Amino acid sequence: MRPYELYIGLRYTRAKRRNHFISFISLISMLGIALGVAALIVVLSVMNGFQDELRSRILGVAAHIEITGFDNTLADWQKVAAESRKEPEVQAAAPYVMGQGLLAYDQAVQGSVVRGILPEQEDSVTDIGHKMRVGSLAALRPGEWGIVLGADLARILAVQLGDKVTVITPQGQITPAGMVPRLKQFKVVGIFRIGMYEYDSGLALINLQDAQKLFRTGDHVSGLRLKIDDLYRAPEVSRKLASILSGDYSIRDWTQSHTSFFSAVQMEKRVMFIILLLIVAVAAFNIVSTLVMVVTDKQPDIAILRTLGASPGSIMKIFMVQGAIIGLIGTATGLLSGVLLALNIGTVVPFIERTFGVHFLSSDVYQISELPSKLEWHDVWVIGAVALVLSWLATIYPSWRASRTNPAEALRYE
Repeated sequence: MRPYELYIGLRYTRAKRRNHFISFISLISMLGIALGVAALIVVLSVMNGFQDELRSRILGVAAHIEITGFDNTLADWQKVAAESRKEPEVQAAAPYVMGQGLLAYDQAVQGSVVRGILPEQEDSVTDIGHKMRVGSLAALRPGEWGIVLGADLARILAVQLGDKVTVITPQGQITPAGMVPRLKQFKVVGIFRIGMYEYDSGLALINLQDAQKLFRTGDHVSGLRLKIDDLYRAPEVSRKLASILSGDYSIRDWTQSHTSFFSAVQMEKRVMFIILLLIVAVAAFNIVSTLVMVVTDKQPDIAILRTLGASPGSIMKIFMVQGAIIGLIGTATGLLSGVLLALNIGTVVPFIERTFGVHFLSSDVYQISELPSKLEWHDVWVIGAVALVLSWLATIYPSWRASRTNPAEALRYE
């Protein structure tokens, strides 16, 4: 047998009310909750997609883990690489030499980070080899003084494949005329585009041996770059490597190198969650006005139930059931709509753009020209739970008012 409070509450929900305005307010409450829940799911999914896209682009150039000496040099990188590979989660290791330089061509001059790499090993730790617009990393042969530039850097310098750029380094050399900077000509053998302006406009790649000669590091390198199976386990793997490696090394993972950027993205996601949650809260508390009007409309029914022996608690439960049903229907509708839209946003957005002749993310302005979406089921359950709790809280005051109804006063004019 169902409790009679649940039975009556469901009857009140299904019954056609004499006051159609109450039914209209109930419908608005349901639609408001559904709209808020759906908007929350879609926005958080899009933000998750952007976060993953940015992370993949950054880590396509940066390392999951970097190992270097405390003086920013690494003398025995082969030994460190061999010891690092003993950790099962480490997929690959590649050395690098890092330095600053000015790149000059004709009348154009642009500052850049110059990174020396081993092309055959670099492909195992970064995605630059797959982002080449022209040329290839394999063209960076030792002694041939080739250079690979980011697409925006090549555009700023107005260079093409085969042109020769001059690299000016701060490591000077002493001449009879005094200290002068070192200059070396490099031939452009490739151009890449990552999709991040920071790297496309400020990164140049040369062969590791050429970089050692250019920056006068001898046999030393700046450090070692590691790629691991699961990038989210980088902090744990870093701690394991600290106990495995025999020597004093500085070990940094990507969460430390880019902590401010990803913290800002995470903070923005939380703020958007709170702002959009207000839509759900406003819609949920529309239930208050709905139930207050229902309680006023049902005064005689409440009085009759009280005279038949219903307790104030039972009256309260009846109207809480009615309000909870409104919240449940609105939340379920919003969850279904939001999940479907988040999973198909790659189809829906282009359809809207074609239909109305608009373009939300122009490739001329934004590095990411399509709306990425990644649905996190954890977010879906949290949003649904919060919406239901807000809906339930909104039923407490009107239900309490109903339980305080005096039967004699309610039936006086009936």
